[in-house]
Amino acid sequence: MIGIIKYKAGNLASVSNALNRLGADFFVSDEIQKLEQAKAVVFPGVGHAAAAMDDLRCKDLDVWLKNTKKPVLGICLGMQLLYESSEEGNSTTLGIIPGRLKKFDSSKAKVPHMGWNKFKPLKEHPIINGIGEKQFLYYVHGYYAPTNNHTLATCHYIQDFAAVVAKDNFVGVQFHPEKSGQVGSLLLQNFLCMIK
Repeated sequence: MIGIIKYKAGNLASVSNALNRLGADFFVSDEIQKLEQAKAVVFPGVGHAAAAMDDLRCKDLDVWLKNTKKPVLGICLGMQLLYESSEEGNSTTLGIIPGRLKKFDSSKAKVPHMGWNKFKPLKEHPIINGIGEKQFLYYVHGYYAPTNNHTLATCHYIQDFAAVVAKDNFVGVQFHPEKSGQVGSLLLQNFLCMIK
């Protein structure tokens, strides 16, 4: 059973629909007691980092997320919040992965980075099994995560940034797998396979 974290910045409908299509058992909740019953957690996100963190803190979900040993998949803002901080609202985020999110330089190209783009795998990991450099995924973001030794794949827009990351039981993707057609479905299926 997958628990989808419910909070004000969560993109719940499209993530729920994507998991439905895969026949996955899931529930949506903002209650720690209920999320503790899940085998794994999806941490979706759209919106503003500071507002999202405020909402997580109100429910003590920030502390729970930092301490859970369950597999966690962070999507878009959900991935970004795994880092230490963000220029967006000068936010302190969860601090699970080292690094600070920065805003794309809008003098060099249109911001946000929006639409279909590829990624370049750097390391092997079950979350990106079967996904390579030629497949397109759907991105929408104005801030980017730096690359470091937790980066599994990079994407290029204005500059290279982390497209897929992993540390311990946490994985994160900057794109929206739930909006990325068959390739996105494959990534979500990979996550489901990781928790069986």
